[in-house]
Amino acid sequence: MTGETALQSVNEVHIAPLGYEYDRIKRPVLEYGADELYLLGDRSREQVSYHEKLLAALEESGLTVHYQPIDLENVYDVLGEITTIIDAHEGDIVRVNVSSGSKLAAIGAALACMATDAGGYHVHPETRVHPVDEQPRTEGMRIAEQLPSYPLETPTEDQVRILDYIESADNELTTPRKSDLITFAEEQQLNFMTKSKPANEKAKFALLNNRIVDPLVADGYVVVESVGRTKQVSLTDTGENALRAFRHKL
Repeated sequence: MTGETALQSVNEVHIAPLGYEYDRIKRPVLEYGADELYLLGDRSREQVSYHEKLLAALEESGLTVHYQPIDLENVYDVLGEITTIIDAHEGDIVRVNVSSGSKLAAIGAALACMATDAGGYHVHPETRVHPVDEQPRTEGMRIAEQLPSYPLETPTEDQVRILDYIESADNELTTPRKSDLITFAEEQQLNFMTKSKPANEKAKFALLNNRIVDPLVADGYVVVESVGRTKQVSLTDTGENALRAFRHKL
């Protein structure tokens, strides 16, 4: 639009692991005036009776509800799913409920907030009741407390793309070498290579080591092994989990 600034609507988006809760999920989204809610269910566990009641009540309120089954007992699965949702809602207000699921889900949710600009909150219930298969774990809400924000250092986009390449290129027959990483970086025009414009092969290897390989080794994401005169690079279990958690950067 010439001479005008287009107005862009901003939505309030909430994300909540679906544990044995009802009010702890329902009350905050209604009181904050959320437009959308992502409920992260546990794919290995059947929903209990009050979950259906919760979904119906949320939809009746006019809230758009997205249900996504994941592994709520895997921190990296929770972290990866939440960061992906946050990335898809760039420009929106995103809040994450860290108190509505299991302890492992809470850790993944909190880490996702640290790795992004999303705000996390913890809902303090009024009462706690059991058994959870018949009734929600808690009832009511005293307050939804905003959590402090602690920035989390995450791998760069280039580093995640290299991790993804290593995973795809590593198989029973071959393991990617440092020279393969350089070729991939040049073909895909990764920032660390295109911005620095190394003059020769020696400079390319130095740049790869400084910006990509050495930091990934230091974080325990990759290992480098000498095979003859070549350096082969492969993912560790930690690196596979990191790729799982930060794949949204691809």
